Amino acid sequence: MSRAGAASSADASVGLGIVPVCHACTRTTGPAPRVAPERGTGSAAGATATAPTLVTDLQGGNVSFDDPFVRDGESGGPQIRTEPVQQRSADRLSALLDAAASAVDEVGFDRITTAMIAERAGASIGTVYRYYPDRVAVLQGLRERAVQRFRAKVAEELSDRKPTNWWDAVDCSVSAFITLYRTEPGFRILHFVDRERAPIDGSADIESGYFAARMADILAEEFGLPHGPELNFRLEIAVEMADALLSRAFYSDPQGDQRFIDEARSVVHNYLVGYYGTPADVDEASGDGTADSA
Repeated sequence: MSRAGAASSADASVGLGIVPVCHACTRTTGPAPRVAPERGTGSAAGATATAPTLVTDLQGGNVSFDDPFVRDGESGGPQIRTEPVQQRSADRLSALLDAAASAVDEVGFDRITTAMIAERAGASIGTVYRYYPDRVAVLQGLRERAVQRFRAKVAEELSDRKPTNWWDAVDCSVSAFITLYRTEPGFRILHFVDRERAPIDGSADIESGYFAARMADILAEEFGLPHGPELNFRLEIAVEMADALLSRAFYSDPQGDQRFIDEARSVVHNYLVGYYGTPADVDEASGDGTADSA
């Protein structure tokens, strides 16, 4: 596809009346933890609890969650549970993942152990094994939570900022990434599978490709960018570039090295503008037209 600025006029002509379901915030990947039945449930296994369906109305700014235990048909990876977890189990799982997140920030992936997680959670080692078979499964569970929170944060940014052009929409994902790196303990776990090469079910998409495809849907439907494999690919490249630079920004600085943050925005903006043109309502003299408000 030749580089062109044809998308600029489309930005102004395509309205925000479409109400997209942000599937990027609902898909689950990786194995679910093992869950023993609560006392009195009369069942030995539980059903998979899928992530909430997040519906975003870009025009009205409304965000709502469906029942988090309703299947949306887009589960990924091997699933073990067959019925919803009770509140006590959910609280225990959350405590274990919070403990794992704290350990990841303090000692990294390589040195974390199930005993360390149990101690930080104030639980017995048996409690950890009740839900997860080993440390890798705990870290996969933590990564899945981080992915879901990232997707939800992107949807929140879209709802709050109500982007008026395709670049503003893309920048919502950049802002979400920055915010979570600063505020979400253990967010660096997103790179865990790259380090450990943990097995992933063959039906599960690589996260960057899946997220890029969902973002492509929004950019095509809301801002008139040409839908298709080309847009998906360009956005996947953009995601990978932003991920690499932003990860470097937060490698040793919990608030992020502003030089790398600014460069991430600039690199992604200039790359995409080369194919889709500068949005009509963005001042070309100002670079990407955004500031680090995250």
